[in-house]
Amino acid sequence: MISMEDKETSYSEEEDQKSPLPFLEEKEKEDKAHGFSNGEEHWEESELEGELAGGGKMGSKDASEGVGDQSDSSMESLEHCLGDINNIQSMKSPDRICMLALQRNLKELNDAAREKELVVQKARDKLSTCQLQIKMLAKQLERVDTEIEKEEEAGNVAALSRLRAMRRRLCTELENEKDFEFQIFLTLKENMLQMWQMETEQGKYEIFHEQLKKYEEELEMQYQERAKVRIWKEKIAALQAEENQRSREKKEEEAQKEYEEKHKKMLEDAERNHKKAVCFLRKSMARIHEKNAKEEVKTQEHMEGRIQAVLSLKTSIASNREKLRTLQVWNKAMAFEAKKQEMKMREAILAKGGNVAKEIFLHKRLLEHEKEKQAHRERQKSRKIEIVSQILRENASIRKRKKSQSCTKAIKGGGKLEDSLLWRMKTWQYIEKTCKRSAGARAQISKEEMDPKQLATRVEKKEILEKKMEEFQSGIFHKQIVSGRECNRRTFYSKPSCIHFKDFDVGQIYKKKIVLINASYGVNFFRLVGISEWLKDFISIHFDPPGKMSSGMSCEIVVTFKPMINETLEGEVMFMAQTGSFSVPLKCTAKRCILALDKELIDFGSHVVGETISRTINLTNSGALGTRFKVQTSAGDSSKCRATTKSSPGRMVIRHFSDCVPEKNVSNSLVTPVVEKKDQICADHSEEMPCSAAREEQQRAEMSLSSSSTERLGQDVLSSRAALDTDNAHNLVELSAEETPVEIMLGKVTEGEIGPFSSVKLQILFVPAIPGDVRAEFVIVFDNPDCKPLCFSAIGVSIDVPVWVPNPNIDLKICMYDRLYQDCIVVRSRAKATLRLKFEIRKELSKHMELLPKTGYIQAQSSFSVQLKFLPRHSLPEDAGSYFNEETRILEVPVTILVGEKAKKVNFTVHAIVTTSDLEISPARINFGYCTIYEAVQANVKLTNKSILPQEFGFVGLPEFVEIQPNDGLGILLPLESLTLDIIFKANKAKEYSFELTCKSEINRQFKLSCRAVGVHPPLELSHSLVQFAATALNSVSTATLYVMNSHVSVNPVTHPVPRIGKGEVVPVGPTSFEFRVPEACPVTITPSVGTVLPGKKSLIEVSFRPTLPDQQIREEAVRRLCRAAAAGAEIQKRKKDEKKEGKKSSISMSRQQSSRQLVRDGGNKYLTSLNSSEQPRSEELKPDSDAYMAAQAFLMRNFRGSFEKYIIPCFVASGRIDERKGSENLSCSPYNTLYLELHCPAVAPAVVVASDNGKNTVNFGDVAVGHRMMKRITIQNISLEKLELKFSVLNPNGPFLLVRPVEMLEPGESKPLGISFCPNEDKWFFEMLDVRTAKTSLTLSIAGCGVMPSIVCSVEEILNMGYVISREKVTSTFKMQNTSTLTLPYSMQLDSLSSTRDKDQQRIPSFIMSSLQRTELVGTQNYNGLSVFSIFPTEGEIVAGKSQDFTVTFSPDHESLYYSDCLKVVLFGKEIAHVIRLKGAAREHPMFVEGGVPLDVPIESLAVTSPPSSQEALNGELQEPAKSILLVLEYIEGESSPVPARAELKVGSIQTAQFASKKSVEFTLESPPLLQQKGFTIEAAKGTLERGQVKCIGVSWVPPADFRPDDPLLVTALLTLKGDIKETYQILFMGKVVSAYAPTK
Repeated sequence: MISMEDKETSYSEEEDQKSPLPFLEEKEKEDKAHGFSNGEEHWEESELEGELAGGGKMGSKDASEGVGDQSDSSMESLEHCLGDINNIQSMKSPDRICMLALQRNLKELNDAAREKELVVQKARDKLSTCQLQIKMLAKQLERVDTEIEKEEEAGNVAALSRLRAMRRRLCTELENEKDFEFQIFLTLKENMLQMWQMETEQGKYEIFHEQLKKYEEELEMQYQERAKVRIWKEKIAALQAEENQRSREKKEEEAQKEYEEKHKKMLEDAERNHKKAVCFLRKSMARIHEKNAKEEVKTQEHMEGRIQAVLSLKTSIASNREKLRTLQVWNKAMAFEAKKQEMKMREAILAKGGNVAKEIFLHKRLLEHEKEKQAHRERQKSRKIEIVSQILRENASIRKRKKSQSCTKAIKGGGKLEDSLLWRMKTWQYIEKTCKRSAGARAQISKEEMDPKQLATRVEKKEILEKKMEEFQSGIFHKQIVSGRECNRRTFYSKPSCIHFKDFDVGQIYKKKIVLINASYGVNFFRLVGISEWLKDFISIHFDPPGKMSSGMSCEIVVTFKPMINETLEGEVMFMAQTGSFSVPLKCTAKRCILALDKELIDFGSHVVGETISRTINLTNSGALGTRFKVQTSAGDSSKCRATTKSSPGRMVIRHFSDCVPEKNVSNSLVTPVVEKKDQICADHSEEMPCSAAREEQQRAEMSLSSSSTERLGQDVLSSRAALDTDNAHNLVELSAEETPVEIMLGKVTEGEIGPFSSVKLQILFVPAIPGDVRAEFVIVFDNPDCKPLCFSAIGVSIDVPVWVPNPNIDLKICMYDRLYQDCIVVRSRAKATLRLKFEIRKELSKHMELLPKTGYIQAQSSFSVQLKFLPRHSLPEDAGSYFNEETRILEVPVTILVGEKAKKVNFTVHAIVTTSDLEISPARINFGYCTIYEAVQANVKLTNKSILPQEFGFVGLPEFVEIQPNDGLGILLPLESLTLDIIFKANKAKEYSFELTCKSEINRQFKLSCRAVGVHPPLELSHSLVQFAATALNSVSTATLYVMNSHVSVNPVTHPVPRIGKGEVVPVGPTSFEFRVPEACPVTITPSVGTVLPGKKSLIEVSFRPTLPDQQIREEAVRRLCRAAAAGAEIQKRKKDEKKEGKKSSISMSRQQSSRQLVRDGGNKYLTSLNSSEQPRSEELKPDSDAYMAAQAFLMRNFRGSFEKYIIPCFVASGRIDERKGSENLSCSPYNTLYLELHCPAVAPAVVVASDNGKNTVNFGDVAVGHRMMKRITIQNISLEKLELKFSVLNPNGPFLLVRPVEMLEPGESKPLGISFCPNEDKWFFEMLDVRTAKTSLTLSIAGCGVMPSIVCSVEEILNMGYVISREKVTSTFKMQNTSTLTLPYSMQLDSLSSTRDKDQQRIPSFIMSSLQRTELVGTQNYNGLSVFSIFPTEGEIVAGKSQDFTVTFSPDHESLYYSDCLKVVLFGKEIAHVIRLKGAAREHPMFVEGGVPLDVPIESLAVTSPPSSQEALNGELQEPAKSILLVLEYIEGESSPVPARAELKVGSIQTAQFASKKSVEFTLESPPLLQQKGFTIEAAKGTLERGQVKCIGVSWVPPADFRPDDPLLVTALLTLKGDIKETYQILFMGKVVSAYAPTK
């Protein structure tokens, strides 16, 4: 690996070093190419510099007015120098650019050369190190060879195997090092060549180095010339600055003179004012001194009064404590008596056989009623007293007002300070009076205390007052309500949380600042209530009320502590806030000693007689008060005690009573600290602050506990000592105090002083004199009486043995059978002479254990090593006997060392646990069965370690068709562990297999496993047998493709393997069919699942994985949610019912109330259970499109944690082709040829879900009209923890769906709307899929909609003629419109006369001027009054699919005209014109009309106003209007076989109206002169009478006469007269034409 990395680095370095050379050449070319352009740029720069220099020159001339000829000459020389520099720069700028490029490239070349030198140097160093390594390995190899020869001669097999393995390893390392040396040599050679190339390149560029030097010299010259120019400029600027400085100095001198004059005047004025002020000051100071003296006298008197008041308050507080105690005792006694009476009552009622609960309840109710009566009387009394006192106060206030009106001036003259002092004095006078009264009233109180009734009334009054205070506070305090709930957290927090004055000195003043922070949820304020009563003499608080504080704001409070007594104090500072009261704890702790030892036992260990050992113990004072200490031996153990038994060489030590002292201290220390603290607090301030009864009881309990524990401890110690004395009286030899030497003693420091927060080291010495155990007890006593003595003990062991084994227990740990184990045993000697040692082992273990040497000599005060060899055989359990435990398999062998001639024995023990090295494989034989060559078969084997040692194992020599997992059949088995191994068999050809697997352990033991199998070659194969899908979100689809291949084209087994089962028959060549069987609940689809593959062909298979939530899980969740909602609704109903029931009348008796409540509860419970049982829906009844189902699905999808499933899909194979009719029934398949497809399907929660419409992924637009657009918004939400970048699939660009507002980014938890529009262009159903893609998952939205062509059928086709109407009358007409489409159609009816573009249309050329083809104007005559002639109802609305709508058109003209017209348009969806109806009508002033022919007047009304006829003429009917002309055209068709006369008609009608009642009928006459008959005209019904609303036709026919000329049309006139309310005359023009029958029609 090292050599390959070195090669890679060398290649990269070669490439990096080769690159600068061509790069350098390219740079030179580019520099030459761009030289001229750069020169031009520099020329422009130099010109700019010249202009700037000129500008500077002009500026300097203007500034310096007083500069003479010298400055002018300097400026001229400056211009000359600048011109020279510009010329130089213009000439040298291209060369300078080339120089810079050369310099850069040469620098790169030099750097590359240096790097190459470094690489060469590194390679040489590597080569040298490699050569050294080779030499070292060669030496090691030689040394190993010599050792091998020695061991071969000695016959040591174990060492030989180890040395040979080492030799092989060294040989391989030596070969590797030589290969590595060769590689380094090659790389060094290559690098040397490259370095030489670089040096040659540097030689080529020496000329450029010289050029660079020249260029640098020229540049220096240019810089020098520029410096000269700059010097000239600076000289000129200096001259100008000197002139400016002179002018400034003159101005400053003048200003200074003016300032001095003004200052003199000011000083004179100030002296005058000072003299006057001094006089006034002396007077005012004298007044102030007088005031201060008076105030000091007053304050002294005031302080004396305060001190007396405080003392009297203390006495009253003490007396109140005693009263409270007596009250509590009295209350307890009364409660006890009440209980006794109640018990007596119970017994009496039970004796009578009555209802105990009822009687006691009634008795209590009576007592309560009496109490209420008494309280009511007292309230009445107190109310009367209050009224009287109020009247007296009002009278007094009236008097005060009268007095104050006269004294207003005097009060105004006084200051605020005097007023405040007066108020203070009054309050202190009141306190003094009350104190005196309390002192005088003690005798009275003592009498009242004896009266229990008065005490009871007082307690009741106190309770009433407390209730009133609570009511008052509840009215004042405001509750914190956050989001509809009351918040009970603390509203103000203090920093620090506790005011603690530590280690104070009496007489000093201490100050601490606390910060109170408003932690409530709104604006709050607070005030200082006070501090604890017993702290008022020592604590003062400086507090400026901050007013209202917003949430999070803070204010500061300063607490001052002036200690007068050296005692610990505790209390609190109380505040009242808007939301309630709160307090800050306050603590003052005096200085004290806190002493402790770092250890209570000093263990010196074992030491030889005559040595001196020293140990130290630390005494630490963590308190602020120092004290003196003294270390001395324990009182009960002044002499060190030891005892030895007579019989045995070992000794026992007895503990005296003093030994138990530390234990006593330890046990007491658990209880006493708390008691001490409580005692200090309560005892020090028993006179000043009231301790509660609970605290006193707690102290008594703790004191009794501590005393009882100490008594028990003392008794236990005494009994143990007595027992020890009696037991060992005969076996102990006690030494006297004179004979026993002191072995454990104190050092130099035995007493001294320990300061505050310091520590002292105490030295303890151990001088062993007599063999045995030694113990000593010491006590540290302190001068401070509050500090209790501290005890510690020291122990040690004295030894006097010449030889000993440092490790008397030789533990060989766990050993295996038939394995050699060795250990070295060290024996030490304290003797001053050489001693002979002899080692003895038990005879039973001589075959298994050996000590070498068996005899030896140990030198004086030295050590001796013995080699222990242990080789356990399988016969060890039988040989060892009692030394070996077969259950635990532990071997314990005692070994004896005989010392010297006296044969003193030293014993040590050899311990070992002996275990086996067997490995067990179960089962011992495996049959894999039939296995195809495209799959692997797995069998499980259990490998068990029978040893209690971990063993390494490995299956070696595995065949190529077998694999063992895990870890390829290698591993370590822990003691007695079993490991399951997977034996994976994969057949490589169709045959029968029989083989053995070998497992080797670390000690080279072998264990066999026999296996059998049959290989199968199926006729088909899969391109992939394993498909691993990517993590797919729920409701998303992942697809994969694979092939089913038929590669069986020949039966010849020589050319290629043929399909068969083992050694069976070969499958025939031909079409082969397959079928995939997918399980029912599997979310996988395979298409096609059935097919046939021809020989040499393949079939494409697509596998799709679509994870979904199980339907049953969704239904269960939906039912669960519905049940939860139903339970919540039932609970709400129950609460409402309970509230109603509570509002019933309270006159019902208690028994009836209880029974009714019980019934209601039972009935409600039964109702709820029946409701739940009846209304609880079943999961099978839920529909997939219901809201509950969709909500449950969305909930489960959001909380989905992912899943991973494996599916194995079988593919059955059969020879032959599948019949489409019969399917695969006619084919027979072998189960051994079955192929298997394994699918890994991980499902994850979607990163993006639909948050709207209960999480539905379908967007259904429904029916939408063609050409119309509909928008829908879907809200998508990111439910993942990552920021998502969204991408969308492309919708059909020619389709109706459009993504309007795509979302690019979604933050975690963010929801955004997604706009989709639908605009169908055809009458059909549309469906598309929109994929919302993220980096990992995608969300598929199904978009559907139906395009509907809106269609309507109208009862009126094109024209709706309203007929003739009398002007200023109305006529209506209805028509029907039916919706024939499947869509509800919104409509609106629009008239062209009311169009917004009407005014623009009227600006065009009039329609009567244009030809009839160009006329598009449909709006005719309109009313004069501005109202529309035609109106329609309704104007807008909706027509439901398949329904119809009736419309009413009203025609209401206001003047006469025959050309009323308008255009009515039916507009659908506000933009599509579905139908157009032309509205027509005519209006007359008289009830008659003539219709027909061609009108010869203009259809547009004139703008001129015609004068109306006189009323008299109109009444008489004598008004003669000019005759109106009507052209009647008759066309005779010539050339037909049967000629037909030309015909035309005129309609004469009478209008139905209520007007003109006098004249009901209308007469008409058409004069027919003889000329008409001559010309061939025939008139039918020329005369007649018309009733109201009747219309008659006058028929006219024409046959051309014989003298008629076709080229000259015939024109004859006649008069038509109408008589109604007036007479009207029409001139009828009859025109006859002859038209050929064969003429082309226009």
